[in-house]
Amino acid sequence: MVSSSVPSSPQPAAASSATAPRGRVPALFVSHGAPLFALEPGSTGPALHAWAQALRQRFPGLRGVVVMSPHWMARGAAVMTGAKPSTWHDFGGFPPPLYALQYPAPGAPDLAADVLGLLRSAGIAAEADAQRPFDHGAWVPLRHLFPEADLPVVQVALPAGVGPREVHAMGAAVRGLRDRGVLVMGSGSMTHNLSEFFGGTATARSLDYVDDFCRWVEAALQRGDTEALLDYRSQAPHAMRAHPGDDHFLPLFFALGAAGEDRVPHYLSREVMHGSLAMDAFALQADA
Repeated sequence: MVSSSVPSSPQPAAASSATAPRGRVPALFVSHGAPLFALEPGSTGPALHAWAQALRQRFPGLRGVVVMSPHWMARGAAVMTGAKPSTWHDFGGFPPPLYALQYPAPGAPDLAADVLGLLRSAGIAAEADAQRPFDHGAWVPLRHLFPEADLPVVQVALPAGVGPREVHAMGAAVRGLRDRGVLVMGSGSMTHNLSEFFGGTATARSLDYVDDFCRWVEAALQRGDTEALLDYRSQAPHAMRAHPGDDHFLPLFFALGAAGEDRVPHYLSREVMHGSLAMDAFALQADA
């Protein structure tokens, strides 16, 4: 379900300054589940919307969203720089109404330039991509968070072949954007076993392993054990079953890196859809 990159374009001009709200915007991790999440919100969709409404009340000058999705994998780090990204229905075999959905949020060339500059200053080679559309890992959860589609959005590619530490470093590189009114967000899945999802093998026993894995992650987040999370493949129960490939778990580390060490997880959802797709979503922020 991972989509390849489209050709990139040169870096835009340097960013102009923007007025940011006071305080540090939380970092956010969301599970985007299956594409049908756009039409079947369960309890997670309303929870995301309620959280986002409260966020906008707290930060009325919210500048935009920087999001990493596993459905944009590139040879290296890349940043969406277009002013009007299109909505990409990068999936097949779903009901026709899903393909009629659009998410017409504006891009943000100035914010994209800031992201590129921060990544490069941290020693992370990054390219600009002015043609990149929004993939469903971005626009599906954003439709629940900000249905008005009025906040500028910049996507960041997940570099192919990297691990948790490299993605964590990318999040850490853009951490300062949170002080400038930007929501930094990782969109993935807390569990992502597609053979079980498409094979219809999810059972009560599946729920047991899903819960074991999810609650191990939650406990590690609660105690601030970044090293355990970075080594989740070895330490988490059922890690290989929860994530036969780790692409959908890696965006968690983008949010974790952006959150820094002064973070406490505030869970928005612990829902499980389709028997095996955990929809865990949480904000990472300093405890009030």
